[in-house]
Amino acid sequence: MILKQLKSKFIETLSGSYPPEEIQSFFNWLAESYLGYSRFEVSINSGLIISAEHTAKFSEALQRLQNHEPIQYILGETEFYGLPYKVTPATLIPRPETEELVQWIIDGIPPSKRAGGMLAENKIEILDIGTGTGCIAISLAKNIENTKVSAIDISAEALQVAKENATLNETSVTFLQTDILNTIMLPQQYDVIVSNPPYVRAMEKKHMQANVLKHEPDTALFVTNEEPLLFYRAIATLAKKHLTPNGTLYFEINEYLSGEMKQLLEQEGFTEIELKKDIFGKFRMLKCRWSVSV
Repeated sequence: MILKQLKSKFIETLSGSYPPEEIQSFFNWLAESYLGYSRFEVSINSGLIISAEHTAKFSEALQRLQNHEPIQYILGETEFYGLPYKVTPATLIPRPETEELVQWIIDGIPPSKRAGGMLAENKIEILDIGTGTGCIAISLAKNIENTKVSAIDISAEALQVAKENATLNETSVTFLQTDILNTIMLPQQYDVIVSNPPYVRAMEKKHMQANVLKHEPDTALFVTNEEPLLFYRAIATLAKKHLTPNGTLYFEINEYLSGEMKQLLEQEGFTEIELKKDIFGKFRMLKCRWSVSV
């Protein structure tokens, strides 16, 4: 089979299941991964004969896409904040909105503390709770020179992926397996605590895409309708004990619960609570400060 025929079959098979632009993107990603061809190279090499081995790989990917499996799981990789990451069904696929949270954290650290060398003060201690692929922790470790980053997750499988990603991106992150809902004490004090915990209510499943519902890990996504802020409450309680004076707590949040989140943190005694919209104009991030001496 030649490349042009392979592409035509691919598009025809998925037509009606995905938007045309997305189908085109799928094919380009697979061509780059399997053949080493860019989008432009695919267009100028349409007569290339594809080997039986590569044809079989495209066929397998096509079947998995028909089952609405995310392309990132099929490829086993994705990109986040300019860095490559391995992904498996044990981890959520990093979202572009979370990159905005990472940037907000970096922007919030004064340059004098952020830089290494002679001007550096004590290293900034950062904790990422519910790390998944490690994308938040690794991005912060990679982009803030004067820092020590730790990350925790309940899933041993996710932590293994995160450790591989830390090695892949040549960063040093301390990983620990912990169930945050059953944790009374954290290992130390931190200047920054960040978390993107489960926050999608069961009632919101009907609005979600099939590829997310069928393939991404439920435990990293969903909470009950009755206790949607369960993880935030637990993390806030721990943060009060383990943030340094004037330490900062960052969350990615459910866009529908921003008011409830602000109220929760006010009740817990946090100050300087700030909500931030993402690129789509939705309140998806929050930061606050712990101003009480510990």
